Amino acid sequence: MTKGVIETYRNFLPVGPSTEIISLSEGNTPLIPAERLVGKLGGNFELFLKFEGLNPTGSFKDRGMCLAVTKAVENGAKVVVCASTG
Repeated sequence: MTKGVIETYRNFLPVGPSTEIISLSEGNTPLIPAERLVGKLGGNFELFLKFEGLNPTGSFKDRGMCLAVTKAVENGAKVVVCASTG
C-alpha cells in the first residue's frame, strides 16, 4: 500500500507528529501524457493529466477529505457526514 497524501505532504499540512492519520492511500494517481491534446492545441509544450479516478472512491475529493476526516477525529468527532454532489 502506498503512502497517502497526508504522509506525502505532512510537513505542509496542519497535522502534528502524533496526529493519527485516517487514510485509504489516496493520491499517488498517475500522470498521463496528453500528447494528442497538445497537438490539437498547436503547442510546443508538455501536458499531463491526472487520473484521479484511481483514488479509493474514484474522486479527486479523496485528497481533501482524508485531511478533513483526520482533523475531525483529532478534534474528537465520533461520526462524520459528507454530502455527495453527484
